[in-house]
Amino acid sequence: MRRIYESGALRRDEDDPFSPGEERPQSFRSLPGTALSRLVLPDWLRDRAVSVDVSTPREEFPVGSYVPFRLTMRNSLPLPVTITTRSPVCWTWSVDGLTGASRVPLCDPPDEPGEFRLSRGERRLFTRRWDGMFRLTDSEWEPAEPGEYTIRVTLNVADADERGLADGTTVRLVDPPDGDG
Repeated sequence: MRRIYESGALRRDEDDPFSPGEERPQSFRSLPGTALSRLVLPDWLRDRAVSVDVSTPREEFPVGSYVPFRLTMRNSLPLPVTITTRSPVCWTWSVDGLTGASRVPLCDPPDEPGEFRLSRGERRLFTRRWDGMFRLTDSEWEPAEPGEYTIRVTLNVADADERGLADGTTVRLVDPPDGDG
């Protein structure tokens, strides 16, 4: 690309609308999305604009295998949306109410608010996996027994369930089939 510009193959002319100019077109100027979101959109509309969805590729997994899950967050508005979170950690996942499938706190985020931003119409995908284990202490893990478990994802805001900023899915861990056929 650099050779094209250095070769003079592109003619630049401010008066000709079909040749590139030196200045950026005005259509590339942007508004501060965070400020616009705070000033124009009420909290209830911002909450409704953002959807949170968690899914797994299937419902059953053998005990001892990884359980992959995908988090999809989407802004349905043609405006940027900013949601203030309780800390810089914008979202968390849990298994049966245990954050990160752990009885031990995994991190200690600062007590300062953060922001979760989505551009207009933006969709973000995050993939994580649960290893089918529960952390009991810093160095001790316990495998999950066969049964049903709920994987939940929540934006780090107060009353996330009531505001529609959380979602969950249920997976079933089953004993692996015997290899003695």
